[in-house]
Amino acid sequence: MKYIVVETFRPGSKALVYERFRQKGRMLPDGLRYIDSWLEKDGDRCFQLMETDSPDLFEKWIASWSDLVSFEVIELERPIS
Repeated sequence: MKYIVVETFRPGSKALVYERFRQKGRMLPDGLRYIDSWLEKDGDRCFQLMETDSPDLFEKWIASWSDLVSFEVIELERPIS
């Protein structure tokens, strides 16, 4: 299943987010796959397209970033054809 994850950087944390990302990468648990992402023009939010068959894996990943970022995970339906 595919998900859109909306990440909102906590006030004053943007530089810390990028520093942690450079040091540790996305820190995704096995089974949670990053597909693509887009940064909002002002840079305060990131929209990530992700995929997993185990949505509970989001909890572990979010725990690694929740001190710097708040998250909204939205499950997607299949595209309309």
